[in-house]
Amino acid sequence: MICIIDYDAGNLTSVKRALNYLDIESEITQDADKIINAERVIFPGVGHAKTAMEVLVNRGLDAALKRAFEKGAPVLGICLGSQVILSRSEEGDTECLGLIKGTCPKFKLSDPSLKIPHIGWNSVQIVQRHFLLKDLEPGDELYFVHSYYPRPQNSDNIFAMAEYEIEFPVAIGEKNLFATQFHPEKSGPIGLQILKNFSQWDGSPC
Repeated sequence: MICIIDYDAGNLTSVKRALNYLDIESEITQDADKIINAERVIFPGVGHAKTAMEVLVNRGLDAALKRAFEKGAPVLGICLGSQVILSRSEEGDTECLGLIKGTCPKFKLSDPSLKIPHIGWNSVQIVQRHFLLKDLEPGDELYFVHSYYPRPQNSDNIFAMAEYEIEFPVAIGEKNLFATQFHPEKSGPIGLQILKNFSQWDGSPC
């Protein structure tokens, strides 16, 4: 069973529908005990970092997620879930979960033709092998909706990059935790394959 963490963020049902399409059993929950004891955990979301962290803390879901990670359960963060796993976000100057050391800056672009938020399809380049990305080919495009992006302190935590005037990390990980700035649940067959790979991943680093 995959537990999808419910912290009043957007996009939870899109992830659930994608898993249903793949015949992967899942449940949207805000029950801390279920998350701690889950076989796998997905931490998705669209929203504001500060609001998200307040809800997580108030519901005890921050501690539950950390405990699931410490126990070795495979964890997948998506979009906002790839940002608040870092130490701090510029959005609301927010202290985050700190599962991976790093920050989450906002795009600061010089080209006026490039809009923020960054919305749409963008090619992704793998810089380090990982089981979840094993079916991606060079130049494959995935779907993005974001104004901020994850920036781990250690480059060893970066598995894929994309470019939107600047190069920025789009897939990061640490041990049994993996996270994507793009939305696999909205990225067609390639994204669905990433979710399928997650359902089969044992949490090993690569």
